[in-house]
Amino acid sequence: MPVHLIPRPSQDRGNADHGWLKTFHTFSFADYYDPEHSSFGSLRVINEDRVQPGTGFGTHAHKEFEIWSYVVSGELEHRDSLGNVEILKRGDVQLTSAGTGVRHSEHTAGTVPVHFLQIWARPSTAHLQPAYYTRHFSDAEKEDKWAKVVAPISAPGVKGEREGEGPTPVHAGVTMYASLLSPGKTLSHAVPGAADEQQRKAYVHLIQTSGYNEGAAKGNEVRLTGAGQEVSLREGDGAYVLAGGGEQLGVENVGEGRAEVVLFDVDVE
Repeated sequence: MPVHLIPRPSQDRGNADHGWLKTFHTFSFADYYDPEHSSFGSLRVINEDRVQPGTGFGTHAHKEFEIWSYVVSGELEHRDSLGNVEILKRGDVQLTSAGTGVRHSEHTAGTVPVHFLQIWARPSTAHLQPAYYTRHFSDAEKEDKWAKVVAPISAPGVKGEREGEGPTPVHAGVTMYASLLSPGKTLSHAVPGAADEQQRKAYVHLIQTSGYNEGAAKGNEVRLTGAGQEVSLREGDGAYVLAGGGEQLGVENVGEGRAEVVLFDVDVE
């Protein structure tokens, strides 16, 4: 199966400006519902959030989801019913395996807004005991290369420890990569799986590092290529990738600034 790229423009995502929170929803979430964009494999939520100082998400409950935050800028305070209290900064990834149930809150720490991605996936196994994991990935680890920041806990080299080195463990069929791509640079990514598989899935998202742009054509730009197809992404845009196992996806920075890109390999459900 050749690579098939399907754009997901930022202006077509669900979005809301609550004053204290500015948010975009790649998939159906809260008051936004679109049956054509409700999930992708086990990926259920990709929200890009900006939360003002002194505000945040009050204590609320989750169960049967893997939930993680990827901090772009500012500081995010996490508290939960497992007794965890932590201030997360740029480069930090915090993952809660909600399992049978957990309560948590997230607030902006410090005097500037926090900008982060909130991501959910459906777990591969139900009724897990709740767990908490954190990892840190420096800019240098992502400079013009893919850093594997989240990976299935069953994958080789992934450690199921609360803290440590290597990818953040997730109980789901999702692997997340992040890169800081310099102008003119190109990265390739081989969609995992056997060459004879009929379909594999990936999703690419270009983070809004230049600011909350309300879908405007500004900021960084990358070009995705594969099997003769080409799609351009502006900040906030994403793209679904359908491919056979082993197919190559190219990501090129065609803008003037450093582009922060995340990529998800997703198991086919």
